[in-house]
Amino acid sequence: MDREIVVANESAPADIPSVEALVQHCLPSVERWAHGRVPRVARREFDTQDFVQEAALRLLKRGRRFESRHAYAVTAYMRQTVLNLARDQARRHAHRSEPVELRDDFPCPAAGPLEFAISQERRAHYEEALRSLTPKDRRVLSASIAELKAEDIAHVCGLPSADAARMAVTRAFRRLVDKLSRVSRV
Repeated sequence: MDREIVVANESAPADIPSVEALVQHCLPSVERWAHGRVPRVARREFDTQDFVQEAALRLLKRGRRFESRHAYAVTAYMRQTVLNLARDQARRHAHRSEPVELRDDFPCPAAGPLEFAISQERRAHYEEALRSLTPKDRRVLSASIAELKAEDIAHVCGLPSADAARMAVTRAFRRLVDKLSRVSRV
């Protein structure tokens, strides 16, 4: 089976019909050649025939700018284009992380509107209970929350000893808890 291949010389650019004819002539052989050469990673989204068709389209877009310098120039161009497309696809896939299936019961670290409303309500209750304490109890609690030692709390709050400071902190926390429980019930 003798096929005639139209080859443009270097001085005259190929015309569109001859390039189309060359592409049509070379498509089957390029498809056979590419069949085992496109890596599996590159074939996840596209199959081998997609790469061959894309190579043919790129060659046809070049049209008059493509110069066929020898009988197998079109085949060589299309083979190289298929390899480049496959490499590009493999690179894109390598930079993409694998998709992860999200479960419906997966906890979200951000609070939703209900949790936000509840936390705001709790904060308002806490602030209200704190305001209802005496200034001395608030001072003792803030020093305790600031993780001061009992001796330092006694000094800051004007208490006679570290034991007195520990007792004042315990009583202030009890009063705060009592007020919180009353505010929550209302």
